[in-house]
Amino acid sequence: MELHQNETRQLSFHGEGAKLFGIYIVNILLTMVTLGIYYPWAKAALLKYMYEESEFEGSRFTFHGTGKEMFKGFIKAIGIFIGLYGILFLAALSRNFTITMLGVAVFYIGLLILVPIAIHGALRYRTSRSSWRGIHFGYRGDRKEFLNMFIVGSLITIFTFGIYGAWFVIEIRKYIFKNLRFGNITFSYEGEGSAFFWMNFKGYLLTVITFGIYFFWWAKELFAYYVDNIRMYQGETRLTFRSTATAGGYFKLIIVNLLIIVLSLGLATPWAIVRAMQFVFNHIHIDGPLDVNAITQTEADYTDATGEDLADMIDIGLV
Repeated sequence: MELHQNETRQLSFHGEGAKLFGIYIVNILLTMVTLGIYYPWAKAALLKYMYEESEFEGSRFTFHGTGKEMFKGFIKAIGIFIGLYGILFLAALSRNFTITMLGVAVFYIGLLILVPIAIHGALRYRTSRSSWRGIHFGYRGDRKEFLNMFIVGSLITIFTFGIYGAWFVIEIRKYIFKNLRFGNITFSYEGEGSAFFWMNFKGYLLTVITFGIYFFWWAKELFAYYVDNIRMYQGETRLTFRSTATAGGYFKLIIVNLLIIVLSLGLATPWAIVRAMQFVFNHIHIDGPLDVNAITQTEADYTDATGEDLADMIDIGLV
C-alpha cells in the first residue's frame, strides 16, 4: 500500500440513544434488584456496546472484558474501601485526639496511595481487554514507578497550593502515553506544564470576567491541547493527532446536552452521551501515513479488574 504524508484519518461513533437507553434501563433495574451485585456486568455490557459502535478504518473495536472478571475486582475494591472506612470510623469513635488524627491520616494516606494504583490497574486491564482487528492494546507502565511519581507530584502540588498541578497532570499524561501500546504501535505526549498552566490560568480568569461566556473557548482550548500533543509511531513514521473542535461546537454540545438531561429529568442521558461521543470522534483527526496491515500483536493478556473498579469507586475518569 502506498503511503502519503498528507493522509488523514478519524474515528467514528455509530451509537444510538435508543439502544443505549435500553442498556441503561436494564443495567439500572438489575443493579437495584441485586443490591449492586450486578454492577460489574452492567459496566461490561455498557463498555461492549460503546466499543462495538466505535469504528476506525472500516473496522469496529472490541471490548473483551467480562462481568465475571470485573466482579472479582469489584469484591477486592469493596474490601479495600471497607478497611479504609473502618479505620476512619474507629478513629472517629475514639476519645483520644492523637488516635483520631492518626486514623484520619491513615485514611487519607491510604486514598493517596490507592489513586495511582487504581489508575495503573485500570489502564492495564482496560487496554489489555481492548482490541481492533484482533490486535490488542496494552499498557507497560511499572506500578512502583508510577506510584512514586504520583505521590511526589501530589505532595509538591499540595505544598505549592495547587500551582504545580498543571505540571503534574502533564507528567502523568506523558508517563501513560509513553507506556501505551497498540500492537507494535507506540505513543507519546508532547505537552508542557508551563503552557498548560497559563492556558488554564487565562481560561479561569476570562471565564470569571465574562460571567462564564469564555468557558466554551476554554473547553475548546483544553480539548485541543490534550489532542494536538498526542503522537503515534509506526516504526520511524510519526503520526499526529489534531483537534478541529470549535468554541461554537462546544457551546451547542454542552447547552443542548444540558437541556436534554434537565428537561427529561435525566432519562435522556444516553442521547446526551451519544452526542458527546460523536462530537469527540468527529473532531479528532490523525494525520500521517499509517499501514494498518503492518500492525502486529505484541501485548500479553491481563484479567485482573481490581484497578478498574477502584478507579470507579474513587471516581477517576480515564481516557
